[in-house]
Amino acid sequence: MALDYRKCAEEIYSHLGGKENIASAAHCATRLRLAIVDIDKVDVKALENVEGVQGVFSSNGQLQCIIGTGTVNHVYDEFLAVTGLTAATKQDVKDAAAKNMPLPQRMVKTLGDVFVPILPAIVASGLMMGIVEALGKAVPGFASTDWYGFMDMVSNTAFAYLPVIVAVSAARVFGGNIFLGAVIGLLMIHSALLNGWNVGSPDAIKAYCQSNGLKYTGSVPTWNLFGNIRIGGYILGSIRRSGYQGHVIPVIISVWFMSKIEKKLHDVVPAVIDLFVTPLCTVFITALLTFVVIGPIFSTLETYVLEAAKVLITSLWGLGAAIMGAVYPVTVVMGLHHMYNVIEAGMLASKEFNNTNIWMPLASAANFAQFGSCLAVAIKTKNPKTRTVALPSALSASLGITEPAIFGVNLRFMKPFIAGMIGGAVGAWFGSITHLGASAYGVTGIPGYLTINNPLVYTIELLIAAGIAFAITMVIWADNPEDLPDAAVEEMEAPKDVAFETDKGKVMSPINGKIVPASAIPDPMFAAETMGPSVGVEPTQGRVYAPFNGTVTMVFPTQHAIGVTSDSGIELLIHVGVDTVNMNGKGFECTVKQGDKIEEGQILLEFDRSEIKAAGYSDTVAVIITNKDALKEIKKAAE
Repeated sequence: MALDYRKCAEEIYSHLGGKENIASAAHCATRLRLAIVDIDKVDVKALENVEGVQGVFSSNGQLQCIIGTGTVNHVYDEFLAVTGLTAATKQDVKDAAAKNMPLPQRMVKTLGDVFVPILPAIVASGLMMGIVEALGKAVPGFASTDWYGFMDMVSNTAFAYLPVIVAVSAARVFGGNIFLGAVIGLLMIHSALLNGWNVGSPDAIKAYCQSNGLKYTGSVPTWNLFGNIRIGGYILGSIRRSGYQGHVIPVIISVWFMSKIEKKLHDVVPAVIDLFVTPLCTVFITALLTFVVIGPIFSTLETYVLEAAKVLITSLWGLGAAIMGAVYPVTVVMGLHHMYNVIEAGMLASKEFNNTNIWMPLASAANFAQFGSCLAVAIKTKNPKTRTVALPSALSASLGITEPAIFGVNLRFMKPFIAGMIGGAVGAWFGSITHLGASAYGVTGIPGYLTINNPLVYTIELLIAAGIAFAITMVIWADNPEDLPDAAVEEMEAPKDVAFETDKGKVMSPINGKIVPASAIPDPMFAAETMGPSVGVEPTQGRVYAPFNGTVTMVFPTQHAIGVTSDSGIELLIHVGVDTVNMNGKGFECTVKQGDKIEEGQILLEFDRSEIKAAGYSDTVAVIITNKDALKEIKKAAE
């Protein structure tokens, strides 16, 4: 008897706790995917007993109802009609479900969503900046040429305007207007402000005051928006006229507030004036919050960090220096490292340090250690994509620009980052006990030779830092085998293993790899065989072959799943990976279409295993007989 799609949809809806409990709804090849506000309001047991529902489970914040191929799309259409919801994409459901994640998990995901899209800009600019800086120091006269000026401008743009890039990306993630986000980013590095990298330079502050007709008092001038109204020792509305170049955390926080303010104003401002009132108020209110509250709080936290650093690097028999050598890359991640220029400038101006910057060798050790870790990854990895990123990132780190190596490689794999921290600690300790120093600041790594007081000892320090980091990374880090690209896929033949033996013929394994029991598939519904007798295949390459002679009966739009029927009447679903519907077809390419006749061993589908792993999903292939009632005998290759 055919399933009553309308009745199925109505019964599912009746057990979900009402329309207000459904954030979003979509479907894939086999499942109705629902983002639920409060899972406790859902009657899961009742859902499991709905006719047409073959199973129910919750995964990654989504409630998933298994309905089956060729059926789920009809039930979904009726579900939309019953609930009055609008059609959503799998990404919409995924985003809605993410709201139910624990706060720490959401914060990590948010930071990743902000920074991943801007990595190419960081990698390209970081590498070029290091090369330009090295050429300017090493080649006499080059720094005064037009070529140097042009290349310097191109190379440092991403870093000079990093708050703007971060603000745009953050606005996209938080759902705010990206152009308003760009305005907030620009405000934080406005030309009317003292450049954030110069707040520790008396000369820069004096020049700023002179150019703006202000009295130089030895500190960064302020705007007092409400006169001299004081709360304790704090002047209400006092804004330091300094920018936030090199910082990312205050930018993200500010844009988050901006997005909240904008959304709230859209809700309360009448539509007739919304177009100009909402942007105006959003930018002005956010600007006040940024410069009066967010910026000062962040600056205060920076002051505590830097004062502690100053004490550490000058005491404890080198142990403090070792701690800072380890912590330095963490401050790079936090966007605090540029502010160390305050300490360095103070050292160069102080007789206590004999006009010598002893911080620079510590930073060099930390940076060169990250170079060693990144280089080890480039050498050890068998993944060409990883090597393509790691090699130029390592070169950039050796020249003192570590962001590409840290964000693009080491922090991503974590173990190399930790190895770099250890190497940096030992190298910094050595630099401290040997009294290394420099005559300038802002130059680390290989270019640091131009300012260091003892090149031979400096060489030993760099070798210690990079060598230890390199060795530890080579020992403790290895490619995840599942992340490696397919080996010689073009030369592979169709599988010879039999997945099922039935009274209507054999079903060959559709993919080369190890056949495992359904229970080994990392998906509750496939593991429970709710759609029919199943096996899994842990693939060794990304190519799906026809398991028998027959016809293609279904190709899902995202091409991650395909249904085929043998000439003898065996219906089979081949589902590549777990939750790969969320990839929206990326990494999948189907070579056949619905209705095509197929022959055993013919290529049906190709997929990129590394893309699946990069997206965070398992690439285990589920192979399911979906018409078991039409077969008298079914024997699986793995039980």
